[in-house]
Amino acid sequence: MSFINAVLSQGAGETSLEFRIHLRYEFLMLGIQPVIDKLRSHENSTLDRHLDYFEMLRNEDELALSKRFESVHIDTKSATQVFDLIRKKMNHTDAYPHFMSVLHHCLLMPHKRSGNTVQYWLLLDRIVQQMVLQNDKGHDPDVTPLENFNVKNVVRMLVNENEVKQWKEQAEKMRKEHHELQQKFEKKERECDAKTQEKEDMMQTLNKMKEKLEKESTEHKNVKQQVAELTARLHELSTRQAAVVPGGPPLAPGPPGGPLPPPPMPAFAGGPPPPPGRPPIGGIPPPPGAPLGPSLKRKNIPQPANPLKSFNWAKLAENKLEGTVWMDVDETKVFKILDLDDIEKTFSAYQRQQDFFMINNSKQKEAEDDTLSSKKVKELSVIDGRRAQNCNILLSRLKLSNEEMKRAILTMDEQEDLPKDMLEQLLKFVPEKSDVDLLEEHKHELDRMAKPDRFLYEMSRINHYQQRLQSLYFKKKFAERIAEMKPKVEALTRASKEILHSRNLKQLLEVVLAFGNFMNKGQRGNAYGFKVSSLNKIADTKSSIDKNITLLHYLITILEKKYPKVLMFQEDLKSISEAAKVNMTELEKDIGNLRSGLKSVESELEFQKKRPQEVGDKFVSVVSQFITVASFSFSDVEDSLTEAKELFLKAVKHFGEDASKMQPDEFFGIFDQFVQSFAEAQQENENMRKRKEEEERRAKMEAQLKEQREKERKARKAKANGEDDGGEFDDLVSALRSGEVFDKDLSKMKRNRKRINSQTSDSGRERPVTKLNF
Repeated sequence: MSFINAVLSQGAGETSLEFRIHLRYEFLMLGIQPVIDKLRSHENSTLDRHLDYFEMLRNEDELALSKRFESVHIDTKSATQVFDLIRKKMNHTDAYPHFMSVLHHCLLMPHKRSGNTVQYWLLLDRIVQQMVLQNDKGHDPDVTPLENFNVKNVVRMLVNENEVKQWKEQAEKMRKEHHELQQKFEKKERECDAKTQEKEDMMQTLNKMKEKLEKESTEHKNVKQQVAELTARLHELSTRQAAVVPGGPPLAPGPPGGPLPPPPMPAFAGGPPPPPGRPPIGGIPPPPGAPLGPSLKRKNIPQPANPLKSFNWAKLAENKLEGTVWMDVDETKVFKILDLDDIEKTFSAYQRQQDFFMINNSKQKEAEDDTLSSKKVKELSVIDGRRAQNCNILLSRLKLSNEEMKRAILTMDEQEDLPKDMLEQLLKFVPEKSDVDLLEEHKHELDRMAKPDRFLYEMSRINHYQQRLQSLYFKKKFAERIAEMKPKVEALTRASKEILHSRNLKQLLEVVLAFGNFMNKGQRGNAYGFKVSSLNKIADTKSSIDKNITLLHYLITILEKKYPKVLMFQEDLKSISEAAKVNMTELEKDIGNLRSGLKSVESELEFQKKRPQEVGDKFVSVVSQFITVASFSFSDVEDSLTEAKELFLKAVKHFGEDASKMQPDEFFGIFDQFVQSFAEAQQENENMRKRKEEEERRAKMEAQLKEQREKERKARKAKANGEDDGGEFDDLVSALRSGEVFDKDLSKMKRNRKRINSQTSDSGRERPVTKLNF
């Protein structure tokens, strides 16, 4: 608006009323007035000021033009009023016959809506504009005057301009078509990639199934052969026994290929022999009725001289140690490496305040709480109002006609017109029996029915519509569900293997067991193993020297010094973080849902095979292929889950835990939390160590500065008393250099020395020595 106002009011427009009105007419023909009306609605003061100026200038020019015609107002939008004004102005003048001639010839100009008709009137308009602008004032305000022009050439040029415009429109149309084709091509390319991936997965699964089948066939063949051999030998043994005892009952057969079992041994006089069990700890036999554990060695645990803070662990019962990692753990050798006196001093039950290997002014971490929706022609609707409204919203999002919907359902959506989320919503709007009955009663008024009613009526005429829709939704979601489950199953398998085979983790448990047995007394100590949940209680035990130091910090320090390889246990357990997110119950539920979903689709497939197929119905062919591929994929995931469950149960039992009560997210979550706490404590130790080194370095510098000041003080004192001839000062400078004194301090000292020498050299008389500041 600022530019438009400037063009109208400055330059040629400043002096020429005709030019201003000409330009304004051009703007108005281009449609500026509706734009101004819309801009008014913004209520912007700056913009309104420019709009007001445009209207003010327009009113002034129209008033000036009206004065020429002795009229108060000219309505430029009215052709009748404009003609009347021109006629009044031209009447009784020499120009009036020419004006009438122009009007007569205008009657003879073509008026058809097609062809080049508009171009003739456009040419006439431009010529008249040039006649108005090219006046006798000696200058032409228009930069493109029409001089010495040929009508045919000009018309041809205007026709060409129109053709260019048409070609531009056609090019834009083709550009849009190209964009649409590009989108379709990309969609088909994605479908092709998905089919290729599906084919590769199917071949991979097929190869696995083939290998499994060959293995099972071989095993079955071997078992059949063994059964045949055992049957033959059993028959042979029966025949021999019948020959040994003629007429008597056949003896029970012995083991195949071996001698008959020996006769039973005589009973003991004093009852049955005592069952084998572990030797009692400390020479005290277990009480009657107590569960007997495996064969365990008696523990030789050193005892602290003074009471220590306890490690709040949970001991494992001795009868649950068989087959666990604790049978291979021997913490007694750890006691030979640990500094027991230092442990006793650090975790004494008595509180003491003294220096420690880490600074005692480190700040404790604060816990942070994660505080984690025109009126239309009345239509006939027989279904529930709210349901119809929601259905109408869904259909408006789909943007498919009822015929296109029907085709997509029958062809199992070959064109990919139905997204998964839309299918899920469509399942909520399956025609119910009551809806179908009402719609059948009013089917003669189908044209008057509302859009949701017509949709439900059309869908109700598809055979087994609900089952088809459910099968289509299951087919589209199957690959996604498999892709969601596979990483969980794989993480479970990897994490179980890592837990079972980590030597560093086993060594860490050994060290923790040694700490616990040394620090705990009575029933809480003398343990052969502890529950894995106890790992996350190590940090609960705090040092009696520094409240910021926990048993976990101390443990890490010991590991760094004595067992550096054990610190790599975190690298051994890379998959526990993913496995800690797996819930076995939910995973088995997902597998069960897939299994039941596949059975439902197979049942629908069997039903559709028994009935005649409609034209365009591709359910049987598409679903048959899908079932073949999906069955293989599902079988593969199911077998992987079975293997993962076996490994997980083995891992849980390996640590002496109850497999029936422990879920993967709980079991691996314990280790995941411990690994995170361990890494945080490592970082805290490193930060404390750096702060300690910084303080030691600062203290050393302060001591050096203090020593430096003392030497300077002595030097000044000696110089003031005349006891220094300069040599001692040089020695002091040399000493300060060796003491890492800054260069600027040395230069300052040299300047002071010159001042001292100058004060003592005048007239052999010693001047008062001023105070030197080093």
